[in-house]
Amino acid sequence: MIKNVLTFIVFTIPQLVHAKNEEVPNNWEKDLDTFFGEYVVSPLAKLLFWPIPGIEIPLVIAWLLGGALFFTLRMRFVNIRLFKHAIDLVRGKYDNSEQVGEVTHFQALTTALSATVGLGNIAGVAIAIGTGGPGATFWMILVGFLGMSSKFTECALGQKYRKIRKDGRIMGGAMHYLSQGLKEKKLGGLGGLLAGLFCLLCIGGSLGGGNSFQVVQSLDMIKTVVPVLADYSWGYGLLMAILVGLVIVGGIKSIARVASLIVPIMCGIYLLACLFILGCHLGEIPAAFSLIIEQAFSPDAAFGGFLGVLIIGIKRAVFSNEAGIGSAAITHSAAKVKDPIEEGIVALLEPFIDTIVVCTMTALVIIITGAYIDPANAELIAKNQGGALTSVAMSSVIPWFPYILAIAVFLFAFSTMISWSYYGERCWVYLFGDKSSLIYKILFLVFTFLGSIITATNILDFSDLMILGMAFPNILGLFILSGIVRKDLDNYIKSLHI
Repeated sequence: MIKNVLTFIVFTIPQLVHAKNEEVPNNWEKDLDTFFGEYVVSPLAKLLFWPIPGIEIPLVIAWLLGGALFFTLRMRFVNIRLFKHAIDLVRGKYDNSEQVGEVTHFQALTTALSATVGLGNIAGVAIAIGTGGPGATFWMILVGFLGMSSKFTECALGQKYRKIRKDGRIMGGAMHYLSQGLKEKKLGGLGGLLAGLFCLLCIGGSLGGGNSFQVVQSLDMIKTVVPVLADYSWGYGLLMAILVGLVIVGGIKSIARVASLIVPIMCGIYLLACLFILGCHLGEIPAAFSLIIEQAFSPDAAFGGFLGVLIIGIKRAVFSNEAGIGSAAITHSAAKVKDPIEEGIVALLEPFIDTIVVCTMTALVIIITGAYIDPANAELIAKNQGGALTSVAMSSVIPWFPYILAIAVFLFAFSTMISWSYYGERCWVYLFGDKSSLIYKILFLVFTFLGSIITATNILDFSDLMILGMAFPNILGLFILSGIVRKDLDNYIKSLHI
């Protein structure tokens, strides 16, 4: 299978590179991108970011933030009450070898984190601060805190409504609790519709935000330390496609093994570098936090005013931790658990690690070093080259660190892609059946390669919008099913006497 996939990619290289380099009056890439921008991206963006009359907050932002707040209150601040218990679960304190599943708590957590911890924390945060100012950090932290409850709810349901096949494979995720859970509520028609819509949006998001965007952003960063890649970007895309292909052929077990190795190591290296830089500017940290709070509520108009900062911060937080999107439930459904609530509790750690810890570290480094207001970096901000901006900020204190960051960015992009390949593949199989799995994997690897040679920003924006769009069917289902989760949570707490 993998041989056929890679052969297909290699075969397309000469044609695609030639098309990219050929000078023609009517550039096909530009025409396609313009079409997407005018007839697809613009109308969809107007819908998702429609300002709600009276509060003027975009629809999708209000939906995500409102959902996160509702689940936090509905679950009685589960993100605080069971935080320590979540750590105990990840440590294996309650593990049982007889529990049914394909991966451990730790593997499920790291696999889900591999889809979130990465360029969203490195490039996405830099873009947020560069365009929205320091105040965007506050809203990212707040959304991360509230998003812990959203992540708990969707991952608990992912476990509850998963299906275990005779061969031991696990089939689960938002599409299953939307269809089966709502069917139990006598809303089978609505559940089927929401499940189908979720799958379509997830597939679209995986083929852009889940791979092409990762290639584009990581390539922009790595080119700063390996300039030769500017002329051989297709080689970078091919390498990524081959490496991703070698992993995804093994399914969730293979993906989980790789993610559980990469994520802890690279997170550790990256956080140590951030801590070193912050340690060199220890006296400036209080002023940085003061600026974050001040700019969050009375931001400079140059950064888009209050609503601009609010929107940017929440949007980047969502892309960073994916709370409310429903994607992580696909991975967590495969974990070995005694009670579905266990996995929900484990999952709530993701927004904390991803947004409250890693994103905040990145933000402080960028703010303290002043990289976001340096005129020399204006072009990087204008072109949304967030990875390069973070590299500049870190190199101002650790001159040689861009080389380490380049490796980290490469591995983070790689880990994100293998996780999103699983999300998209599970949704594809749900719609089209097991036998069609190879078709999706071929498409995913082709789009991975295309990300290195195509600069179609509108097409990438379309994919980002599809990821945001996943929140509508997912959160609607979570609202309807939240009572079930609350009841199960109360019973779980009683059983453990915590």
